[in-house]
Amino acid sequence: MSSNQNNKSALATLCTVFFFWGFIAASNSVFIPFCKTYFNIDQFQSQLVDFAFYGAYYIGALSLFVISSAVKRDILNNWGYKNGIVYGLLLSAIGAFVMFPVTAGAEQGQTGVFYLVLIAFFIVALGFSLQQTAANPFTVALGDPKTGSHRLNLTGGINSFGTTIGPIVVSLAIFGTASWSTDQLAEKINSNEITLVTVQILYMCVGALFLIAAALFHFSKKLPALKSDTAFEPANKARNLLILLTLIIIGCFGYIFSTYSGEAVATEDLEHTRLIILFIALFAVIATVFIANTSAAKKPEGWGAMKYPQLVLGMLAIFTYVGVEVTIGSNLGELLKQSIEGTSLNSLGLPVLNDSELGKYISLYWGGLMIGRWVGAITVFNPSKGLKKVLLIIVPYIAFGVIILANLVKYSFTINEILFFGICIAVQIGGFLFAKDNPVKTLKTFSSLGILAMLIGLFSSGNIALFAFLSGGLCCSIMWPCIFTLSIAGLGKYTSQGSAFLIMMILGGAIIPPVQGKLADVFSIQSSYWMAVACFTYLLFYAFRTKTVLDKQGVTY
Repeated sequence: MSSNQNNKSALATLCTVFFFWGFIAASNSVFIPFCKTYFNIDQFQSQLVDFAFYGAYYIGALSLFVISSAVKRDILNNWGYKNGIVYGLLLSAIGAFVMFPVTAGAEQGQTGVFYLVLIAFFIVALGFSLQQTAANPFTVALGDPKTGSHRLNLTGGINSFGTTIGPIVVSLAIFGTASWSTDQLAEKINSNEITLVTVQILYMCVGALFLIAAALFHFSKKLPALKSDTAFEPANKARNLLILLTLIIIGCFGYIFSTYSGEAVATEDLEHTRLIILFIALFAVIATVFIANTSAAKKPEGWGAMKYPQLVLGMLAIFTYVGVEVTIGSNLGELLKQSIEGTSLNSLGLPVLNDSELGKYISLYWGGLMIGRWVGAITVFNPSKGLKKVLLIIVPYIAFGVIILANLVKYSFTINEILFFGICIAVQIGGFLFAKDNPVKTLKTFSSLGILAMLIGLFSSGNIALFAFLSGGLCCSIMWPCIFTLSIAGLGKYTSQGSAFLIMMILGGAIIPPVQGKLADVFSIQSSYWMAVACFTYLLFYAFRTKTVLDKQGVTY
């Protein structure tokens, strides 16, 4: 078999882990509103699923960096990318299997069990952190580095296929094919007719799949071990600042957790205090980036990759991008569930949905990311200019068709719903044609569309508001490769370290959703989406600012 064929086989095998990440991450959006109902928790507490899940990415990547700094060599590079993925899969399998004992015998209203569930999620995602740290450079290494971003788009498309079917599968696992009214569902949960047994079975199956994937990677002769040739670069000042940030975040969330213990009553003053503490954690991240940027500009020694402003600004861009992508989807269920007092309508003026009915909209939101990433992967196949333009128009609607077909297992979309989302896709296609594959222009275009979509959602109602929020997935879909490419441009020998710092900033998915959740508790779920507006606004600023920085350095991108 030729080297090219081997690489294609290896890439196909590698796609399995990208699928897993998407499947589990998007499933959280169905699991979160179910947890809120089942465990009798508030919106902030429900968002702790994301805190545990995405916080593990940060802790995992930071731990690797700190240990590597201590031993003065890259731990992951010593293992090799292949072994790193295998170890990550085994760790995720342990987390999936832990779900069984922590939920055994759990009944409705047992909030303490919810915190044990978070530990299981943390372990699963800790494995994902190791897998992702290895899999992204592995994907780039399987061919010409110049086409590495195209392979990442391809694997991202597979990841997004997982995000599309994950909510459907989890909804089927928990609720079956039945569609109950809100009162009927609450009654079944209260009487323990709907229990966590199906969740246990689901995660036992997922754990088994992790083990199979680990065996596939370990024994596959088509997968080279692959190691980076880049020497480990110390960055003691950066390491110390990140450790300080971690301690501040632990302190903030630890205090908030303590206020939920015992018989504490959630007074208005206490809720405002919790919100302030959450904003302190959020601003600590922003302050960290600002301190690194200004300090490294004055004295670059000891900052490693952080001495490059495009990387530091990019870290905050990844933080806000992951945060906005996750928070829109994770709070969507509550937006559609929460009724206006005295009516059967939610804050959008649409009929109130229950947990069993949310799957199709959550699938549609995450499917929007799949649509954009499939478009981004077109270049992998080297089409001619004319064919590429045709594919830019056809592929998004083919992907939309896949989303509709996947949902037919349990759900169906109305003609109006198909029409509304079809219009959103048409706007996205216009954005792609306008941006012409330029990362800065692409980021400017889709950040602007994201701001516009969230504002429409905030100031309108009905299907217009709903599909404006849902279109957030379409806007986020192509941002990761753009931010990643711009952030590591011109880093040279610090590229590997810069990539690790960017992976750490998946932390945004752990911080921003709980902040929005508490905004929803204090104010309202619809108004909490101002958080998404703020995130897209920074991404627009980043697109303008990073272009200026790279132009000054004479870096081509």
